[in-house]
Amino acid sequence: MTHPAPSAARPLQGLTVLLVEDSRFASEAMRLLCLRSGARIRRADSLRAAHRHLATYRPSAVIVDMGLPDGSGADLIRELAALQPRMSVILGTSGSDDLEALALAAGADGFLPKPVESLALFQTAVLAALPAAQRPIGPRALPGEIVHPDLLALRDDLVLAAGLLAGTEDGSETPPAEAARLSEGRATPPRARDTSAGSDPAHDAQARVQGATLDYVAQFLGGLARISHDRPLAEAATALQQDRAAGRETRADHSRLSRLVQARLAAGAPI
Repeated sequence: MTHPAPSAARPLQGLTVLLVEDSRFASEAMRLLCLRSGARIRRADSLRAAHRHLATYRPSAVIVDMGLPDGSGADLIRELAALQPRMSVILGTSGSDDLEALALAAGADGFLPKPVESLALFQTAVLAALPAAQRPIGPRALPGEIVHPDLLALRDDLVLAAGLLAGTEDGSETPPAEAARLSEGRATPPRARDTSAGSDPAHDAQARVQGATLDYVAQFLGGLARISHDRPLAEAATALQQDRAAGRETRADHSRLSRLVQARLAAGAPI
């Protein structure tokens, strides 16, 4: 089957992009960018799902979020960069600019800071990594379009975050990797048996799981806040991350973040 050649209007025509991204809102923005650029897009919401995709086909480009529910995107970038022949385009992306160095050190060809909403910046980043033979011939005017993802996807992300936050209250347990499975149905995670009484191995393990879950949901909401231009949510997520890193009490941060998420869900976000 012959695909149309890349053109100035559709410079990524014929490419298949694998997006490894846990946020549906961020994924919707990327879908629109690929659509406007002529590329096909497939999505994996976790490292595990990405490996399933890669076992069945070879994408032209892979864009990897640095913070995933079951591990670091840097690990996947490192794997992809070591393949022979090498993948044509490997890009990292994150709502945290300080993760750019980690992505590049792992072998990424470039980095897309969130929010990724400018068609010109997206196309430029992908084309810069493509072999010359796969780029459109001739001059190309940079498009000025900014994409606006569907707010239904934002609500899906907020529902997931609300469930994860609820799962870390009162001794309940929701591992970060559970977010990969929850992302399919966006269900609230189940509450676990309370094992908080006493100091025993099971309780210690649960505390570690809760901590990892809080770390994940804080970075997830931090990225989501940046994509949706929500400064109060971004500040609350950052406060939780900072207090976690410093070993400080986080109940107030947890409560503040939960209230903000619930307020946004109650404020009339699309259903």
